[in-house]
Amino acid sequence: MKFTSYWLDTSQPFNEGASEPLEGHYDVAIVGGGLTGSSAALALAKKGARVALLEAETIGNAASGRNGGMCNNGFAQNYGIMAGKYGKDAANALYKAFDAGVDMVERLVQEELIDCSFARVGKLKLAAKPEHYDMLARSQELLAANVDPGTRMIARADLRTEVGTNSYYGGLLFPKGAGMHVGRFVRGLATAAARRGAEVYERAPVMAIRKVPAGHEVETPRGKIVARQVLLASGISQVGPLGWIRRRIVPVGAFLIVTEPLSPSQLQRLMPTRRMVVDTRNLVVYWRLTPDNRMLFGGRARFAVSDPQSDEKSGRILKAAMVEVYPELASTRIDYCWGGMVDMTRDRLPRAGERDGIYYSMGYSGHGTHMSTLMGSIMAEVMDGRPDLNPWKDFDWPAIPGYFGRPWFLPILGAYYRMKDLVG
Repeated sequence: MKFTSYWLDTSQPFNEGASEPLEGHYDVAIVGGGLTGSSAALALAKKGARVALLEAETIGNAASGRNGGMCNNGFAQNYGIMAGKYGKDAANALYKAFDAGVDMVERLVQEELIDCSFARVGKLKLAAKPEHYDMLARSQELLAANVDPGTRMIARADLRTEVGTNSYYGGLLFPKGAGMHVGRFVRGLATAAARRGAEVYERAPVMAIRKVPAGHEVETPRGKIVARQVLLASGISQVGPLGWIRRRIVPVGAFLIVTEPLSPSQLQRLMPTRRMVVDTRNLVVYWRLTPDNRMLFGGRARFAVSDPQSDEKSGRILKAAMVEVYPELASTRIDYCWGGMVDMTRDRLPRAGERDGIYYSMGYSGHGTHMSTLMGSIMAEVMDGRPDLNPWKDFDWPAIPGYFGRPWFLPILGAYYRMKDLVG
């Protein structure tokens, strides 16, 4: 078993990195070489900007290469609650932004010829309890009437046509959802940006950002540059001068396992429609098939940080959860086990904007593969004088009380959610 991301292990390393010294003047410096940063670098390079993309490790090494590879439209929250809190028009606009994210991933895959197995297979949200089915049905009725008429309910009696398990009570189908090989996608985006003229520097962590007359001086161990504009696409990075961000984002561990390839008969029994699947538990689990017919099974197995010991413990928990859903996989070999950190905001909605002359986009809260791709492109427009295009422009972002970047409360939160799953 490999304790590394399946997506990164089965994609070609990024090999278009800049090797010359990091110096001189740029139009834009982008901090973070994940999906947001790579998408922004591509969009800005297309505009003719001189761009430096600065990544602390390697392209896609953090959340962008450690997730489930799902491009699922719809936000994490219940649509009715969102409409009640923000109004129907605002809720619809935000919902459509997630739709636009999936559309943008599909468009970039086609335009840049990125071989990442993108497929619109749909997302299925499964009811873990009978009352959850009723909740999903009410939500689907509102979605169909207001913003997503293609959604539909799958009754428990019909669930076997979708997933080969008796563990759930029906589900809500979102046909627009998609899946892809996210490692090939993020590295393909960065490669496309480099070929359009963006200068991509790996192993160039940003250690300081200082205001200067010409914009901002950005310091890394590989040198200093001056950039007229700076975009933080850094998520939960613990490197560099990001204290303001760290008080507003909670890093939550997400853990995944991937099996050996399954037989054609198993594929047909367990996942006949090859949907992206997620359930309604607070300690959510999700699963899908990889492009080479393995089962990927993930979730918040433990409210803990990701490190080798934590990943191994979480892998054992996820294997047990997978076997609970699919008993016939009890003897199936696990080939990959890894973890990553999700950049979670208090309301599980992204944040993007500008503060003290520095732009930012992050906080995707587990719904980031497509929204981050969309926001990279949108932030290129925002920095070019179109702040009206930012769907998150009206959202304030206060610090979390009593929180300074170290999530001391995660074990307490995990125990609370486990209790809710048992009795709620």
